[in-house]
Amino acid sequence: MFRQLSFAVRRCLSTSAANAASGTSSSVKKRIGDYDIVDHFYDAVVVGAGGSGLRAAFGLAQAGFKVACVTKLFPTRSHTVAAQGGINAALGNMTEDDWRWHAYDTIKGSDWLGDQDAIHYMCREAPHTVIELENYGVPFSRTERGTIYQRAFGGQSLDYGKGGQAYRCAAVADRTGHAILHTLYGQAVKHKVDFFIEHFCLDLLMLKGGRGCGGVISVDLEDGLVHRFRAHNTVLATGGYGRAYFSCTSAHTCTGDGNAMIARAGLPLQDMEFVQFHPTGIYGAGCLITEGCRGEGGILLNGNGERFMERYAPTAKDLASRDVVARAMTLEVREGRGCGDLKDHLHLQLSHLPREVLAERLPGITETAAIFAGVDVHKEPIPVLPTVHYNMGGIPTRYTGQVIDWDRKTSTERLVPGLYAAGEAACVSVHGANRLGANSLLDIVVFGRACALHIKETVKSSSPPDSFDDLEGGTLAAGEQSIANMDKIRFSRGPLPTAAIRSSMQRIMQNHAAVFRTEESMHEGVQLIDECARTLADIGITDRGMIWNTDLIETLELFNLMTNSVQTMYSALERKESRGAHAREDYKVLVCLYYYIITSHTNHIK
Repeated sequence: MFRQLSFAVRRCLSTSAANAASGTSSSVKKRIGDYDIVDHFYDAVVVGAGGSGLRAAFGLAQAGFKVACVTKLFPTRSHTVAAQGGINAALGNMTEDDWRWHAYDTIKGSDWLGDQDAIHYMCREAPHTVIELENYGVPFSRTERGTIYQRAFGGQSLDYGKGGQAYRCAAVADRTGHAILHTLYGQAVKHKVDFFIEHFCLDLLMLKGGRGCGGVISVDLEDGLVHRFRAHNTVLATGGYGRAYFSCTSAHTCTGDGNAMIARAGLPLQDMEFVQFHPTGIYGAGCLITEGCRGEGGILLNGNGERFMERYAPTAKDLASRDVVARAMTLEVREGRGCGDLKDHLHLQLSHLPREVLAERLPGITETAAIFAGVDVHKEPIPVLPTVHYNMGGIPTRYTGQVIDWDRKTSTERLVPGLYAAGEAACVSVHGANRLGANSLLDIVVFGRACALHIKETVKSSSPPDSFDDLEGGTLAAGEQSIANMDKIRFSRGPLPTAAIRSSMQRIMQNHAAVFRTEESMHEGVQLIDECARTLADIGITDRGMIWNTDLIETLELFNLMTNSVQTMYSALERKESRGAHAREDYKVLVCLYYYIITSHTNHIK
């Protein structure tokens, strides 16, 4: 049925998960076609080891569950490590603050599309969450009084927008994500989570009769073995899909794997048209320059040396919400006020800040600017341009993390038993049409924890499942289609290499799903992305092995990216209004929210 493996493999578990052979996670070896299969049984399996995945994993282990964390990267290489600015919480360490003011800013920042119940939950839990992180060991920067230091960040205000700038962003200098990720990984190790590291997840394993999700199937990059994980509950924490674009701040591993797994399972994705462009990516490199630079007093300048944000946002200025700043920057360049010989970028000025502030609060940015822009921030401005940074859309969930499906017969929502999602992969939706800076680290920790809490409160079984019989395909064939798809790609001999198709897709997305959009550009984008997707039938790879076959894995990631790209382009065409990160030059007025809830579901069905 499938071609024979070209090598002998007899290891049952990845080295990092050797302890999983004991206890309730008993592994059983089988074969499907010509592929060796290793079966595992757990109370819960978490896919992804970023902030949300680790918080869900150790929260479940802490509650006494046997937990597997399946990740394609070593946990501390997950993209959470790249988050710089901080994590929002109304601690009130710098000025008086209130979580309700934080909720107001988040709702307003979402351009009124955010789920207000979920926002209520996130902002109310934020102070407790930050204190909990501090207790776990996150080394937050400190004020002279010894309290957690909080900086200004875009879109944050006091007293429901009437009290001026809020200082709500708790920071670890400019390496907050790095500190949080390492701390959460330490907690996961402490609570004995079983890690399956450098495992690429292929698909969800669904229960017969549409009764929910029963686990996942993955391939071990190190030895090529296929692993099936049977669990009562599955948590997807796979991050965003920024690499669908040519210029982005995302790591090369941000390929929307969880979103694509959901789509292949016949489940909907939500709000895919909302893609955030961070105002300050390094010109030419795309590397992130945190909003914290402007929170510490940095200013944006155009080619005339003018502080132009005063014209677009007279009150918030450089700390307006990201969608506002990104559009303003794009307009400045369009209208000929850019910087450089080509007038195609702008400047972020930090040289007026005291050296001690740069050294204590922005050491990483000082280094990044020197490496990737060749700039000494003490003397020169950083060349910047809006760059794809975050995906507001994703897997629709409740604030508890439960994944939502759409019943096409009754036109009502329903929950998918046993399936959860958190982090950038999920659409709770606390970010709506535009995410506020420093709400992402809060999102991943709050809702990763929420998944664990809900499973703890509702789980019915006291032991892991012991069979694959109730899955589609049963014990002998569960995951067979996923393996067949992988096998087909592995032995593909088409004329087009993965890199060529990926580059074409990224440029189409960059040009046609950009900061500003029109009906004409969207129609052209839909046609081009459809044509690009069809070229996947002509793909060809050269490595036929299974040991560290990066050619195969990058191609599987490309298929996942293409699923996200197509849905994003179609969603952007259908939303005929301007809202948040979706700026239509031909539809500049907001339209009734209820209408777009219905339309959104209709698009999912299409």
